[in-house]
Amino acid sequence: MANNKGSSALEITLSFLAGATAGFLLGILFAPASGEETRKKIQEQATKTGEKAKETYDKIAQEAEKGIKIVKEKTSEGLEAVKEFVEKKKEELTKKSPEEAKQGEVKK
Repeated sequence: MANNKGSSALEITLSFLAGATAGFLLGILFAPASGEETRKKIQEQATKTGEKAKETYDKIAQEAEKGIKIVKEKTSEGLEAVKEFVEKKKEELTKKSPEEAKQGEVKK
């Protein structure tokens, strides 16, 4: 099989839909049927393919929204952790500063 590591779900889905549509159209065009029947079948298949494409797009959009939400949550958690760390270090420095000042005076 081909290496699909770089392919997105959207690319794979669109490729599948394009192949299915092309196969259907070629089958219809070479099948013995009247022009009216052929046009009707093509129109029906185009409608079905459009509906499938919309469903696939909606699913991908929902997954993308979930991913964005997770990234935002993780980013917020990371920012909170950094803020807490900075505040802790500020407190440590302010507590050490008066003590260090007293020690510096004693040594003089």
